[in-house]
Amino acid sequence: MRTIGLIGGMSWESSAEYYRIINQGVRARLGPTASASCLLWSFNFAEIEALQHKGDWDGLTARMTEAARMLEAGGAELLLICTNTMHRTAPAVEAAVKVPLVHIADPTAERIKAAGRRTVGLLGTAFTMEQEFYKGRLAESHGLDVVIPDAADRAEVHRIIYEELVAGRILDTSRDRYRAVIGRLVEAGAEAIILGCTEIMLLIGAQDSPVPVFDTTALHAQAAVERALAD
Repeated sequence: MRTIGLIGGMSWESSAEYYRIINQGVRARLGPTASASCLLWSFNFAEIEALQHKGDWDGLTARMTEAARMLEAGGAELLLICTNTMHRTAPAVEAAVKVPLVHIADPTAERIKAAGRRTVGLLGTAFTMEQEFYKGRLAESHGLDVVIPDAADRAEVHRIIYEELVAGRILDTSRDRYRAVIGRLVEAGAEAIILGCTEIMLLIGAQDSPVPVFDTTALHAQAAVERALAD
């Protein structure tokens, strides 16, 4: 089994889900007493959030590459960035280490294509929905057409993530708002919905959407298990 290095704490609410899903996956494959060989670097998300909203991506990249190097030095044999938004720094992280990085968009896109879907609605932080680092990978590497919410819906999806989900607040009113946003994405042509923030799975599931939902947290963690147990 390869040792998985997790760059987490962004937020710890979803990092806890990564730890659970990865260990459940290893136990399912190897037996009831088995668990994953893994290392976790957990950031103080308050510091990361402040840099995100300042637009200091150079500072964020420096922190992410430092974390990757420390995990590699500690024995990690593959890496995960346990958040969609911080995959903006993924090229720099890959360049900073010799071990492979499992990109969160790739297993998600592969599962969507396997399901025969091509036009996807993307939910996430404003950074993920609006910038090209994520949408571009889905389109250019995987041939998916990406639909995002309108400006008002993007602002509300982003607000709920940062004001509620990262703080562990799960509100029925916010679930209803997300359902309404999903409905409008489907009306705009979305054949599937990507939960493109690792906390959204705490609020929304398959039962909340008229089209299939693809949870990046679960798919990323499951891909890590596959890579760790390969060969």
